[in-house]
Amino acid sequence: MRIELTPRLRMVGELVPEGARLTDVGTDHAYLPAALILEGRIPFAIAADLRQGPLARARETVRQAGLTGKVAFRLCDGLSGIRPEEVDAVAIAGMGGETIAAILSAAPWTRERNIPLILQPMSSFPDLRGWLRDSGFAITEERLAREGENLYTALLVRAGEMPPLTPAELWAGKNNRDPLRGAWLDRWIARTGRALAGMSRARGEGAPARKQELEEVCDGLRDMKKEWEQWQRYVT
Repeated sequence: MRIELTPRLRMVGELVPEGARLTDVGTDHAYLPAALILEGRIPFAIAADLRQGPLARARETVRQAGLTGKVAFRLCDGLSGIRPEEVDAVAIAGMGGETIAAILSAAPWTRERNIPLILQPMSSFPDLRGWLRDSGFAITEERLAREGENLYTALLVRAGEMPPLTPAELWAGKNNRDPLRGAWLDRWIARTGRALAGMSRARGEGAPARKQELEEVCDGLRDMKKEWEQWQRYVT
């Protein structure tokens, strides 16, 4: 049996260290750990989920793939049911950035043991990057993937000191030459532009400061887009 991962999950899987015992938080069908075991990338995984339904689907995937005994199942909130010595890497994909931060905040051993974290947030990107920076984590790599009309990012995170991030980098990550980076920046430029347009009618004590913050983010995003476009001119 072969499991074809979606571009989003393939991106996450490529960041998992080879040979690691992986815990997949919010596993749903357990496609990610099952595919990586079938490919020989990892020897064992723990599929964790908050609900019985996804875990039942995960068990069926593992059974059909002939991987019984190579995947353990945990019904738990985040990493609460995982022992630190059981895991070499953690994947948390398809959740909001604030939820990811809450899961990691409740599991300080991930930082203490310098566990590689592969995070694929769906929202609250600046909140997650800011929390990682303030909590002793460093983003060592970011990747992008396109799935239909949607773009996704995945972060490889380790314990350590985060290099300084500009306001725009908190939103869109450090600039790089990825071919998808231009479209990723365009989406953030459009999103911050809409937010600024909405603030034109905003009143209240905090409105001017918030408007100035968004303008700084938008300017930084545009600067990164110009830098990326210059890089693309030299791509052969």
